[in-house]
Amino acid sequence: MYFLYFYGFLISAIGRMNTFKLSGNEREKTEALGEVLNGDRLVSTPYELNFRTEKDAKLVCSRKLTKEQVAQFREAVKKDYYFQMYYDDLPIWGFIGTVDKEGKTDPSEYKYFLYKHIQFDILYNKDRVVEISARMDPHSVVDLTEDKDVDVDFRYTAKWKETDTPFEKRMEKYSQSSSLPHHLEIHWFSIINSCVTVLLLTGFLATILMRVLKNDFMKYDLLTHLSSDCHFVYL
Repeated sequence: MYFLYFYGFLISAIGRMNTFKLSGNEREKTEALGEVLNGDRLVSTPYELNFRTEKDAKLVCSRKLTKEQVAQFREAVKKDYYFQMYYDDLPIWGFIGTVDKEGKTDPSEYKYFLYKHIQFDILYNKDRVVEISARMDPHSVVDLTEDKDVDVDFRYTAKWKETDTPFEKRMEKYSQSSSLPHHLEIHWFSIINSCVTVLLLTGFLATILMRVLKNDFMKYDLLTHLSSDCHFVYL
């Protein structure tokens, strides 16, 4: 059995909603050193993707979103938040929602929708998982445009298909960085910390330079006074 872990959607969007939980039974994954340094925090998901077991619109959970949670999800959709999951060490990405801008020029007329149905397409070769992708159902959404309580049924589908791609080549599609989504989250603490460090170092260097220049000027003034007071007699 493979476990599906994810972050991004949970940490960036739901993680800030202390009152919202998918199931309450999420387990934290023990991170490797690289994951810790990268700031990743992985938790298990309620999606059950057993090997070669297909599922069709299986219910994950039913939730009633409050006005505050609807506003938070709408802001996440507006900022193009996406989830990132890992299944058998294979990464998966997908946007959590979409913005309807068709035929609208005023941003106040935009409509915001949250996806509530995700389909996993898994390719396997013999007894090994080779590839996995996630597709959001554009016809299964919930309207987040207005601040009002809404009921949501989160569902998922799992489709398995055999492939001839060998297991040893399954990571080739991820070798090109251009195919990977760029993490748009700005780490403000790191930026501020770097700026403060630069300012402090600049201040220290300026102080040292001013002291050196001050000493040089004092020595120059002293030599000038001495030379003006001296009278040379030529024989």
